[in-house]
Amino acid sequence: MNKKTIWITGGSTGIGKALAIKFANEGWNVAISARRENLLKEISETYENIHSFPLDVTNKNRCNEVFNDIKNKFNEVDICFFSTGTWNPKKEKDIDVEQIEDVFKVNFFGTVNSIKAVEKYFKEKKSGIITIVSSIAGYRGLPNSTGYGPSKSALNNLTESLYFDFKRFGVRVCLVSPGFIKTPMTDKNDFKMPFLKTPEYAADKIYDGLINKNSFEIHFPKTLTIILKIFSFLPSKLYFGLVGRMTKYQKK
Repeated sequence: MNKKTIWITGGSTGIGKALAIKFANEGWNVAISARRENLLKEISETYENIHSFPLDVTNKNRCNEVFNDIKNKFNEVDICFFSTGTWNPKKEKDIDVEQIEDVFKVNFFGTVNSIKAVEKYFKEKKSGIITIVSSIAGYRGLPNSTGYGPSKSALNNLTESLYFDFKRFGVRVCLVSPGFIKTPMTDKNDFKMPFLKTPEYAADKIYDGLINKNSFEIHFPKTLTIILKIFSFLPSKLYFGLVGRMTKYQKK
């Protein structure tokens, strides 16, 4: 019996790396992609069934080429997990147009490029899972988040739209909304992150959600995400007041 295969973008660090190791330990073939070839090589040399496929997701043609390489190597792909992302909190405090464009180019359009590369394959296969990693920052607007939060909000809407489009072909589309996970990206934050969890915790939750459950959204830790989901239903005036007090947001 052939092993099942998962393709993970953003697989060199953080959640992507932890998930790659989790699936590898569960006996899957794992294809990992990211821009930093040295980190991919290090992981693939450590784990026998993790394989490196370097990729910059902002390059549409390379997304197609890399996916074809993965198909040729493993014959079939069962899950795609698209988790490439960028975040620069120092540049989010003002409206930095170039920064916002860069964030959307990676977080949103990089994900779109990845999905487009696998669209025909999964629709013809009529099975499998396409997974898009967003963030709790995409639920509603937050202070000092002029690029990252909006890019994740766009991903939420995109994933919901794709859910309908792929369901007709028997393909599951899944949204992942992590809370604060200790990664090189969140290490840039200069504020206290509530309910901070490890990448391994995230990998366990994602694996369980993809393999053992069938819900549209995998969100964690629930203590935080459920509070934020309740916040998303609040009238704007009440929401702004609560978040303003919680983040000590002041007028200047």
